[in-house]
Formats: sequence, structure tokens, C-alpha cells
Amino acid sequence: MSGESTRQAFGDVIIDIAAENEKVFVIDCDIGKSMKTVGFMQKYPERHINVGIAEQNAAGVAAGLATLGKIPIVSTYAVFGSMRMLEQIRTSVCYAELNVKVFCSHGGLTPASDGPTHQAIEDFGIYRTIPNMTVIMPADYESCRALIKEAINMDGPVYMRFTRDAMPFYYSSSEKFEIGKGKVLQEGTDISIIANGDMVHEALKAVALLENEGISVELIDMHTIKPLDSELVIKTLAKTKRIITVEDHNVINGLGSAVADIVSEQPEGIMRKIGLNDRFGESGPYHDLLKKFDMDYSAIVRMAKELVKRN
Repeated sequence: MSGESTRQAFGDVIIDIAAENEKVFVIDCDIGKSMKTVGFMQKYPERHINVGIAEQNAAGVAAGLATLGKIPIVSTYAVFGSMRMLEQIRTSVCYAELNVKVFCSHGGLTPASDGPTHQAIEDFGIYRTIPNMTVIMPADYESCRALIKEAINMDGPVYMRFTRDAMPFYYSSSEKFEIGKGKVLQEGTDISIIANGDMVHEALKAVALLENEGISVELIDMHTIKPLDSELVIKTLAKTKRIITVEDHNVINGLGSAVADIVSEQPEGIMRKIGLNDRFGESGPYHDLLKKFDMDYSAIVRMAKELVKRN
């Protein structure tokens, strides 16, 4: 199946956005080639700032630009964008409600052989606890392009995470996306699977296997973790009574925890979480890591079968 990385979608779409919006700036942290911002730098050098390996400084520069009415995008890896410059984003950006976008690649286990130091497994949890911050992870190239445009058009801080490697294409270029509203990829009645980012691909493979065994699956791409589409969670839970969340993140305080907050307030229904089970990742091929940590499509199938058996 053909595909492209969401970090490439970022690099491509910001050039288009900048052509229409002269307020857009990109602040790099010396990894422009990896973040796919070289094209932006070449076309709009006056709106590109490379602060070097100094993420805290990048956040401060972004805050300053935002106070001048600009729309700064801080571009770095997810581990650095969520932790190294966290205090500056929290205090200088979110507390002040400034219009800064933090767009990061190499989230979750997708850095693969780069190892645990570059695998951001905590970033959703970190950012969803900060007031005024919106948290997003697109599933494919076209959804990423669309959600970046939406993020640029909204006023306020946004954290968006991209994949390093190519992901299959799911959506067309004409598909519409709204921040805070999940996408139902398939309707079903027996169980609901709520996934985001790279894990939508694993969920789709699981759905095909489950459907072959007569299990009707409702599949949701929950691209926005905060604000979560609580209405959609309640609706799908009422229909199937069973939810599995699937994320490339620690099971603590990510997509699964956000969904659990909603499910716990409902009169009935059960849910389970698939993700990294409160541990660090390892170096190795991406799909091998998913399998080792029970995060791939086969783990989803096993868990779905177990839940469907329960009344």
C-alpha cells in the first residue's frame, strides 16, 4: 500500500499556507532536513529562523513573534518539543494564550531504531494537562495537511505530532476535518475501536480480520485528543457497549485515558486500552516493536474477541 509520512505533509503544506498567509513563520531547531522544512526555508528565508539546538529559546522566540501578531511554528522532534521546552510553552505560551503552534515529528515508537531517547511516549499526556493547549495527531498525509490548515486558522496554542515513516493513504484531498471532531471510518455494532495517528493503520488491519469472523466493528479516527470528541465517544459506547483505544503512546494519560474519563461517567459499557504499557520502548524495526509490546493489529484482534465474549 502506497503512502507518505505525515512529517512530509507538514513540510509540503506549510509552503502552500505561507503563500497565502504572510504571518506564518517557522522556527527550526537545527533539524530542518529531518522535519522537512528545508523547502520553506528556501522559499521564505525571511520567515525562517534556525535557533540551533536550543529548544527553550525556540519557544521564547515563538512567544515573542506571537505577541507581534505573527503565527510562529516551532518545528522539532516530539521528545524535545514536549519536554525540553515544556516550561517555556506552559508559562510563556499557554498561560498567555499566545498563538503558537508546536509541530513535532518522531512521535511514539516511529523513530524505531533511534531508540527510547527519541521515542516520545509521554507527549500527549504532558500536553493534554496544560490549560489552553490543543493536542492533535493526524493519521495520514491528507488528513495532516487538512488539520495543519485548521490549526493555523484557529487562534491559540496547538501541539501536533507527526510520524517519521510513511503511513498509508486513507483520506482524499477533498476530505473535511474539524479540530475536536473525530472521524467515523466504519460503522459497527459489536465493538468500537478508537485509534489515532499511525495506529489507525493497525486498527484497519484488525477490523478486516474481525469482520471476516463476523464481528461488526465501529472504527473511529480520533485525531484530536484535546479537546476530545466526547459526544462521539458517548454515541459509539451507547451503540456497541465496548471500546478499545489504540495509541502509539504510554497507556497513561494519552488517548485511552481521555476516552476513559468519558466512559467512566456513563451508566454502562466497558473499555480497554492498547498502547505502551508504562515502560520505555527499545531500538528496533517499528513493526517489530509494535508486535513485541502487544500494540499491533493481532493484539487488537485478541482484545476485541475477549470483549465481544463478555456481556
